[in-house]
Amino acid sequence: MKIYDFTGAPNPRRVRVFLAEKGINNVPFEQVNIATADNRKPEFLKINPMGGLPVLELDDETHIAESVAICRYFEDIKPEPPLMGVDAKDKAVVEMWNRRMEFEVLSMAAGSFRNTSDFFKGRIPQVKEYGEVCKNAVIKRLEWLDTVLADREFIAGPRYTIADITALIGIDFGRTTQIRIQENQKNLARWHQAVSSRPSAKV
Repeated sequence: MKIYDFTGAPNPRRVRVFLAEKGINNVPFEQVNIATADNRKPEFLKINPMGGLPVLELDDETHIAESVAICRYFEDIKPEPPLMGVDAKDKAVVEMWNRRMEFEVLSMAAGSFRNTSDFFKGRIPQVKEYGEVCKNAVIKRLEWLDTVLADREFIAGPRYTIADITALIGIDFGRTTQIRIQENQKNLARWHQAVSSRPSAKV
């Protein structure tokens, strides 16, 4: 078993934080350099035709791409501590909040970066105006998220979950295009300080 990884990208970090929270530290990582387009070379496209990272390779040579799918695999083989819910209702609530954080924060932050950064210039089609739309969407969602966190410790309720991991990754990645928690967003800043202080956030 191993994970194809790239330390500079947000979705691979999401898996690394998840594994750190689970206390799973025996899975090796193999770096695939996105900056030099190694993930677009034929040998890697045999592993993941979509070219994305991370990818979990099992001992039977099964390849599981998409970060949440990889997290689901490890949640099932090591249920404690639970990061994706504990019963039907809780799992649904955590899934709801994780998807919100994925679609409204992480994906929008990534969209801002992809469409405005020189990193992708000449590599993918870029629409600068859409990048600005994405950036503004994240800024609005962070305003909303600050109000959500006024009466709870974590994104999905009283317990740290994958929704917190996704939100952390999205907010941190937002810095690449100057998306920041604002001074008046006290609840969001409190939450971000707490989750950033966890040892898993350092991976």
